[in-house]
Amino acid sequence: MSKDLSVVMPVYNEEECISQVVEKWVVALDKLNISYDINVYNDGSKDQTLAALNSAAQKFPTLKVNDKKNSGHGPTILLGYKNSTNYQWIFQIDSDDELGPEKFAELWADRANYDFLIGQRDGRFSPLPRKIISLISRWVVWVFYGTGVWDVNSPYRLMRAEKFKPVYNEIPADTFAPNVIITGMACKKKMRIKEIQVPYKDRQTGEVSIKKWKLFKAAVKSFRQTIKAAF
Repeated sequence: MSKDLSVVMPVYNEEECISQVVEKWVVALDKLNISYDINVYNDGSKDQTLAALNSAAQKFPTLKVNDKKNSGHGPTILLGYKNSTNYQWIFQIDSDDELGPEKFAELWADRANYDFLIGQRDGRFSPLPRKIISLISRWVVWVFYGTGVWDVNSPYRLMRAEKFKPVYNEIPADTFAPNVIITGMACKKKMRIKEIQVPYKDRQTGEVSIKKWKLFKAAVKSFRQTIKAAF
């Protein structure tokens, strides 16, 4: 019998916080009395992240460490999704501790009534370039796929595996921002969607990996891929 939940967590250079992040999620999920695995994908970290993960796995049997060459956040989470379709539900969360487990129980409690439950980042402050990119991402999804979700690229999403398996398989492995396309496909296919606000806090360790000009180049690539996937 398949387990209830796969938590897909991409990790890159988060040695300072990854052990604490994993422990927070283990504690929260254990309280819900569900069968789960936290499938962490170390995306070629250059620091001691892998060592920290392997140490945590000795303490937490539900933590499964997958080490891979660096390919970026998007391809990493997409690989995690494709590897998790044998679970009933798939939940994606980032490893930077900007979004905690406090609201997960609410999503989990409502899962029977929905196919896609997503957290809107509440209290997030973004510099102007990122605000513009978020606005355009939302506009692209609404125009080419349909409305229904505000925070279209949120890394806090619970997905019914049987519904999303064909969606994952349609997305090229090297897609920069698959979560935007996945949100769009959920709207286009008129899945049952629920969006709730989830408290957001700025990262306390590490740093954002894509900045300035690279951010705009990445955004243009994402917009093109998202529009192309709509047809």
